[in-house]
Amino acid sequence: MLIITRKKGESLMIGDDIEITVSRIDDGSVKLGIQAPKNINILRKELYEQVESENKEATKINMSILKDIKKK
Repeated sequence: MLIITRKKGESLMIGDDIEITVSRIDDGSVKLGIQAPKNINILRKELYEQVESENKEATKINMSILKDIKKK
């Protein structure tokens, strides 16, 4: 993991087309601005993990349905 120190108003670049800017710093939280191409999905990690988990569960359900259909 790369750790970078930034102050309010400072940015960092990821590749050539993603810019992350520190917008605000409060007690215990940081507000970030993210400028990226529209084709890049940006999700909070906890939401990403929830979607990933739900997708895995949906795959399990579909696979069991397919197995039942195959038996008939």
